[in-house]
Amino acid sequence: MTLIDTQPHTEPSAEFQKATCRSCGRGGLLPVLDLGETPLADHLLRTADAPEDRYPLEVAFCAHCAMVQIIRTVEPEVLFCRDYPYYSSFSDQLLAHSRTNALALIADRKLGRDSLVVELASNDGYLLKNFVEHGIPVLGIDPASGPAKAAEKVGVRTLNTFFTRDLARQLREQDHRADVVIANNVLAHVADTNGFVAGIATLLKDDGVAVIEAPYVKDLIEHVEFDTIYHQHLLYLGATSVDKLARRHGLYLNKLEWLPIHGGTLRYYLEPVERVGPSVREALETERRLGIDSYPYYQHFGQRVQQIRTDLRALLSKLKGEGKRIAGYAAAAKACTLLSFAGIGAETLDFIVDRNVHKHGKFMSGARVPIFGVEKLLDEQPDYCVILAWNFKDEIVRQQAEYARRGGRFIVPIPNPEIL
Repeated sequence: MTLIDTQPHTEPSAEFQKATCRSCGRGGLLPVLDLGETPLADHLLRTADAPEDRYPLEVAFCAHCAMVQIIRTVEPEVLFCRDYPYYSSFSDQLLAHSRTNALALIADRKLGRDSLVVELASNDGYLLKNFVEHGIPVLGIDPASGPAKAAEKVGVRTLNTFFTRDLARQLREQDHRADVVIANNVLAHVADTNGFVAGIATLLKDDGVAVIEAPYVKDLIEHVEFDTIYHQHLLYLGATSVDKLARRHGLYLNKLEWLPIHGGTLRYYLEPVERVGPSVREALETERRLGIDSYPYYQHFGQRVQQIRTDLRALLSKLKGEGKRIAGYAAAAKACTLLSFAGIGAETLDFIVDRNVHKHGKFMSGARVPIFGVEKLLDEQPDYCVILAWNFKDEIVRQQAEYARRGGRFIVPIPNPEIL
């Protein structure tokens, strides 16, 4: 068996050399990783031979504000509005995580019928429905029409549009000011980074709070989670970079929490009043001590990514050489980056399974592997199954206990390819 041979560029592109920081606007960005040209994650194909565009995926570090970011911006209308297949409610772990967050906010902020909770990138209402259950007014804002319609069906009032500074001004003029603004896994997706944060500041009440979750750049680097890098994720955040970004718009990072979800996430609490707590002071000091705010911390990341690519290709090539059948679990966005960079496609994976019915019958972008419902894993009983959504590894292994009982083996690719 021959795997597809793909390699990234070795020198920063002309586009890279001209780029300025998405946060502070300064030039002189420093190279961290080049994943070559990859297709758009979450843009699943309707046929195995459908054409698809590819875009450069270069990662850079800003020495002025410690922001890690990708260079190329793909139009948000292309990324999020065309048959967007991601629905949060298909993950039991994410549903439980979100409900815990909602109930804690209700109690801590004493939310009631006179409150307003706004979620940016509210998807299918997976989180806001917990507030609706308690009679708390909500407003979801999401540009993807399918998830927005699903949210309306569960009683979550939703604006099917992008959140911008102008929209925040309109809502404020209509007296829609928020006690809580929630923005989970969306700040990193927005090309107008400063406009987005300014919009949050505009929308919040004077005593309001913005609660923002994003994968932690420290975990990304330390655990080599390079497959979380794709064109939707423009930024890779830490306490230092978020603190600087928030202060630029009159918001203050007063509290944060580390959470295990998505391979390591920070939850940031931003408020219009400065009262920085010990969790923030400790995180900022830790990042200074580790060097997360300086370039040397990132310089060897590319070599470690290359090693995972080499090891994964060798493992899968060996198994295929032995005549083993291999499937993948989860047609996730991160799977697009992993499979594209590693050069793994239908010559290696027989099929991919996913719980999300909106993905069934389509083909994985880049890899062009067919996607089926999870029942195919037991129907076909392949010898091995690569957990492409490794951030939900424990949930997947529990759900597919019967597959393992029948002799199936799981492969986890990150941070080191291994057979469970």
